[in-house]
Amino acid sequence: MSINSSPNAAVQRTSVRLRSKTIKWKKAAVLPFLSVLFVTQLYPLVWLVLYSFKTNEEILDGSFFSLPRELRWQNYKDAYEGGHYLQYLFNSLLVTSVTVASVIVLSAMVAYAITRFRWRYGTLVMTVFLIGIMIPLQATLLPLMIIFKNIGILNTHLALILPYITFSTPIAVFVLSGFMKSIPYEIEESAIMDGASVYRTFRSIIMPVSVPPIMTVCILTFISIWNEYILAATFISSEKLKTLPFGVNSFIGQYSVNYGAIGALLVLGALPVIIIYFALSERITKGMVSGAVKG
Repeated sequence: MSINSSPNAAVQRTSVRLRSKTIKWKKAAVLPFLSVLFVTQLYPLVWLVLYSFKTNEEILDGSFFSLPRELRWQNYKDAYEGGHYLQYLFNSLLVTSVTVASVIVLSAMVAYAITRFRWRYGTLVMTVFLIGIMIPLQATLLPLMIIFKNIGILNTHLALILPYITFSTPIAVFVLSGFMKSIPYEIEESAIMDGASVYRTFRSIIMPVSVPPIMTVCILTFISIWNEYILAATFISSEKLKTLPFGVNSFIGQYSVNYGAIGALLVLGALPVIIIYFALSERITKGMVSGAVKG
């Protein structure tokens, strides 16, 4: 036994060493690529922060990579006061939160009906939603403006919320349906045998299990709506209803532009997104890969 086992042990040790060296070489090869990717993704944010502390003279002299001579906090004061930050922030939070909540509820119900029910038109409905992803937003501006004007909701937050829900729901249905397909049917069968209705099964079983992809849908919808400008500029004209991206216009005059205040306002506008992303980053990562493995 000892004679036969020693060669096998040597072979196993050699195999382990080879695998270890292979893993090290792969890590060494991937590390430079990841480092470059990290720098290219992080640098714009660092540049924006530096930009927000500079004067117009420093910004216009062409020194894009230079540090500010002194931290100009006045830019943030101008952005807070002149950019109507609190008012526009409230409008953005209102529109975004209502849209995100509506998208999650509607897309979850649609994805549940498509993937868990055996009915003839399930594939057709899914195809319709996938087609919705391909429709460009700009092509709907004029028809939507005419419709909203006729029904009397132009220049209201509802004129933003309805299109946002419409354009965000297809991708949300796509993400959630991919995950719900992996949920075992035995879970629902057990609940039905215990007397649970379809609505109770959806509310008490499917929704809690689907939290990771729901968080992914939440952050994707939030980011896409938070920085949206085209629809807001088309459908909103009242100063009291404008969203955060409009604050930039406050510092663009006929003969001058306060570039430092614009940079400060962009930093303040990006803070909510950054905070929410880091708060939900782990759940977002799980949601991205949760539908890849069948349960």
